[in-house]
Amino acid sequence: MRPYPGYFAVGDAGTRDEDGYLSLMARLDDVLNVAGHRLSTGAIEAAIAGHHRVAECAVIGAADELKGHLPLAAVVLKETMTTGAGVGSGSGAGTPARWSELSAEIAARVREEVGPVASLRACQVVEVPRLPKTRSGKVLRNVMRAIADGREFRVPATIDDPAILDEVKEALQSIGYAKEGMTSDRQ
Repeated sequence: MRPYPGYFAVGDAGTRDEDGYLSLMARLDDVLNVAGHRLSTGAIEAAIAGHHRVAECAVIGAADELKGHLPLAAVVLKETMTTGAGVGSGSGAGTPARWSELSAEIAARVREEVGPVASLRACQVVEVPRLPKTRSGKVLRNVMRAIADGREFRVPATIDDPAILDEVKEALQSIGYAKEGMTSDRQ
């Protein structure tokens, strides 16, 4: 039986204003369960994207035995920084201390705009040179989640550039995710 007879459930979360207009926020499957609290990755991403140094970002829920998920933010900066973990363009635009300061600013924005339960620790924010996307521009969050959790995954045929997955894996390993045994089924 269909949950909404006569309607098609698209799986998007949003609101309807007093004039009847819909505002779509995020996919329902992009909801994290952090210590029993349901958090929208879209809301966390909006807080992060509001930082003047962030060009784009993606938030995923990394598996955590105690809390269920931990929000993990991959950010692409307008001007790359050297994080001390070999991530970035090597331009020398920053230092590990400057990266630590920036990731703390990002975490503070999330805490202020989304709430304390959504707080990111500085080690849960990682700089990536680019986000893995399909050729149409959709961010591959499910693949990023699998990489972070050290699970097997299938590389989608529609991926723009499969080399980005190794870059993301390297960045996630620099903060303690993406265990070495992770494999992909590249076709």
